Amino acid sequence: MQHYQEITLLPNNEIGHYFLWSKVYQQLHLALATLANGEFSNVGVSFPEYSNSPPRLGRKVRLFAEESTMLNALNITEWLSRLSDYCHISSIKPVPEITEFVQVSRKQCVTNPERLARRRAKRKGESFEQALAHYEGLKVQGSRLPFVEIQSESSHNVGDKHRFRLLVDQQRVKAPQTGLFSCYGLSKTATVPWF
Repeated sequence: MQHYQEITLLPNNEIGHYFLWSKVYQQLHLALATLANGEFSNVGVSFPEYSNSPPRLGRKVRLFAEESTMLNALNITEWLSRLSDYCHISSIKPVPEITEFVQVSRKQCVTNPERLARRRAKRKGESFEQALAHYEGLKVQGSRLPFVEIQSESSHNVGDKHRFRLLVDQQRVKAPQTGLFSCYGLSKTATVPWF
């Protein structure tokens, strides 16, 4: 990852921090999905002000790409044009000399066995009761990771769209790893520079 661009959120008394994260990240997701090759993207993200304790993303997100042309093609300034009063977008810059890296991934917790059962019933052709029995005794997991609340755009029925928490786990690692990123800019394998 040789180039980056930074988005800084500018919340105020009328537009709160979490509401603004939701709007900015929704647009970032749509931009990455539009530019993606299938379900994967060549653009990764990191959160320079990320903290686990207390859990927070901070006010900044950095977008990373191997070539500046990828960030130019993303055209995030256009995607965030209606939010221009509430965020600052830097120019595309070369990544400085770095020795640290982070892996930024999505964490998914088991929070609703009924939802899992409905999904399993549909996938496996089982009855809801059979699928629910499969998840009997499953412990509901919680998380204190920072998150962004996102509206699902993947549903085929407009009335089925729902909001969910995109839990973000950011860990420092010793060596860089190559790989692809999701349309949220996250990856369980690939790393981005940390500075």
